[in-house]
Amino acid sequence: MAIKLDILSDPICPWCYIGKTLLDRALAERPAHPFHIEWHPFQLNPEMPREGMDQRDFLLSRFGEEGAEEAQANLRAQFDSLGIEADLDAVRRAPNTLDAHRLIHWAGLEQVQGPVVDALFRANFVEGRDIGQQDVLCDIADSAEMDAAIVRRLLQSDADEQAIRDRDAHSRQMGITSVPTFIVAQQHAVPGAQPVDLWLKVIDEISGKLATQDQPED
Repeated sequence: MAIKLDILSDPICPWCYIGKTLLDRALAERPAHPFHIEWHPFQLNPEMPREGMDQRDFLLSRFGEEGAEEAQANLRAQFDSLGIEADLDAVRRAPNTLDAHRLIHWAGLEQVQGPVVDALFRANFVEGRDIGQQDVLCDIADSAEMDAAIVRRLLQSDADEQAIRDRDAHSRQMGITSVPTFIVAQQHAVPGAQPVDLWLKVIDEISGKLATQDQPED
């Protein structure tokens, strides 16, 4: 029996990248885990211009000069302590992620959300690519064996834009205020990037309950 794990995330969110990496490590230790994972849109900066903006200008506008340097230093320390690959100096653009969320949605229709989300995080945090650019998104689609030509045509239209905005708004109306947020079995919200040990405990508890339910009655 599969247990739904809904993940609200934004591909420019460093804590979402950290949270997915830690979850993936736990899943690798429990390959028989019961989770069926689905990714959902939550834009950290919905008012970002569609063309994005310079990353440094964005950080300065958000945190001020001293705050921006401190925030980046704290993130570097987190990545280093967890052994997660990242090159924050390579991140030159702060993109609008609406198109990235559309790509994640379409990837879900083809059962390749995981590879696409991985590629988006890597493109942004490791390679310093602008994931607001359609060429980058088409490359990512192609890497996940999606039809890049179809994805390009969809990106050049307004397909599913309003649906993404509506899903984002619905999550906020339900009380979601930050990402990542993990929702287990459509009931239990787990906010923030969680350590591997916590996920192992959750997986083991759920697996134990499922095993008990599957036992025949005397």
